[in-house]
Amino acid sequence: MPRATTVLSSAAYAALSVADTVAAGRSGAGARRLRRVLKPALMPTLATAFVSGTRGGRAPAGTDRLRTGTVAAQALSWGGDVALLGTSERAFLAGVGSFFGAHVAYIAAFLSVRGRSDEYDTTGLKVACGLWLTTAPVMSLAAGRKDPGLRGPVAAYATILSAMFATSRMLDPALPPGARRTLQAGTALFLVSDTLLAVQEFVLPEPRPAVESAVMATYTAAQGLIAVGVARAA
Repeated sequence: MPRATTVLSSAAYAALSVADTVAAGRSGAGARRLRRVLKPALMPTLATAFVSGTRGGRAPAGTDRLRTGTVAAQALSWGGDVALLGTSERAFLAGVGSFFGAHVAYIAAFLSVRGRSDEYDTTGLKVACGLWLTTAPVMSLAAGRKDPGLRGPVAAYATILSAMFATSRMLDPALPPGARRTLQAGTALFLVSDTLLAVQEFVLPEPRPAVESAVMATYTAAQGLIAVGVARAA
């Protein structure tokens, strides 16, 4: 049976995700203050559920780095969540840097359980390549119109995000199929979330609460699905 800590923390993460998604869709000082409480609590709560759920027992060989990398990615994501509560360009770049590190951690984690090259999901890799070829230059140019100094960081982030998605399509087929599908659904939602965030930041003339709400809904679901997928694999 799942540990009580795992169940309670998972339920708390789901509740926090819904509450922050709703708060993100509202304007006003009250909603902003509430998000300063809700958003920083997301990743520590998810990490508590993940660590509790994967601690003990006999893990399949070679999955230690998968678990460790996931925890590292969650910690770096927390840094990004906190930074992006700010509204300055410095806060935005700090958030981009933290999430860049989170994706590096996820890439290292996924590569630690990769299969042989002839076992890769070639369709998924083609999708990742196509997304990179389209979103990286488009978002870099859009960011450059806002501030030329953002062009490079946004291009680098789009590249590492696409690489994170690509490595999730290279997992060892020996891992449980349900675990792989859940994890890959999470990485796909991460792409959706960050694409929406880029549209909000660089394309729309002014921020729209509904888009911010969609960003948080897809982001929290993405992190949760990756954690569940890794837990099932490990």
